[in-house]
Amino acid sequence: MSTVNNSTDSGLYIRPHGDRVPFVQVLVGIFLYVNSLMIFTFLKKEVFREDTRYILFAQTLFSDSVLLVISDLALLGIYYEYPIPMIPCCILCTLMNWLNDCTPLTLVAMCLERYVAICMPLRHADISNSRNRKIGILIIWTVSSMTSLIGIFGFLAVNPSHILLSYVLCTVEVLLTFTWQAQLRAVLLQIYFFCMIVIIVFTYIKILMAARAASSDNKKSTYKSLRTVALHAFQLFLCLVQLLTPYVEIAVMKIDFMLFVDVRYANFVVFIIVPRCLSPLIYGLRDEKFFLVLKHHTLFGLPKVVSAVFDARQCNKTRRLHTDS
Repeated sequence: MSTVNNSTDSGLYIRPHGDRVPFVQVLVGIFLYVNSLMIFTFLKKEVFREDTRYILFAQTLFSDSVLLVISDLALLGIYYEYPIPMIPCCILCTLMNWLNDCTPLTLVAMCLERYVAICMPLRHADISNSRNRKIGILIIWTVSSMTSLIGIFGFLAVNPSHILLSYVLCTVEVLLTFTWQAQLRAVLLQIYFFCMIVIIVFTYIKILMAARAASSDNKKSTYKSLRTVALHAFQLFLCLVQLLTPYVEIAVMKIDFMLFVDVRYANFVVFIIVPRCLSPLIYGLRDEKFFLVLKHHTLFGLPKVVSAVFDARQCNKTRRLHTDS
């Protein structure tokens, strides 16, 4: 039974090139700024807070933002070679795994919501009620926690208690002491993603059939939902590829160590940051209703103020013309 990671001197602890960390900080900063604006927009409008579609979207923004903050802190800790106590590291790694699994499940729930809205419009209000929303969100967080809880309990079971008093450079590989732990997590995640892919393919086919049968008035809305499901499928694909990246990294490390550094950095940007930038694009920019409110808050209500000033001037001008006549 071989060891995956049992030392802070492991090759998995890579100090990135100096010019890469600032670039990642810029990407993360932009991501967090956009997400903060969108969460603020969601909270400001009651119509969004009562719509299942936007509630799931807000949940995705929240979980992705927290995940990016924790992952970025871990990256900075590795870059500056700053070890932390094992217990806080275990908590952070468990949170990272939990939040990382939460996003794909939320994407599946969003696809199911679009399926109900398009294929069962008469039952949409009954199915997407407040009680079912709470149950659905609880299921998402419960199911997504399973692999992370199995991981932390497995780590505590196979390691001596004194290891909790040690200091480590914190990465998720810290919890994978033995090969079987990594293999077990991979199997569980593959089962998750297989089920998710089946559900997304099912919803895509059903919405496609509804789009072809829809009247001309409803075709635009239906095809827009179809494109939304397709984008969610692409997000899920990136998340699925992320499962394979550790195996690719290990294989590359045996060939060329510096190439391994480049591959790990590319994987972080492409499969951690990029998929989480797609949710703001799908709902924040493509959804007209949300985009109008978002633009208002982004520009601090300036267009509305300018319009009000312009209307006031036009009103004064009209009054003067009436007075002169």
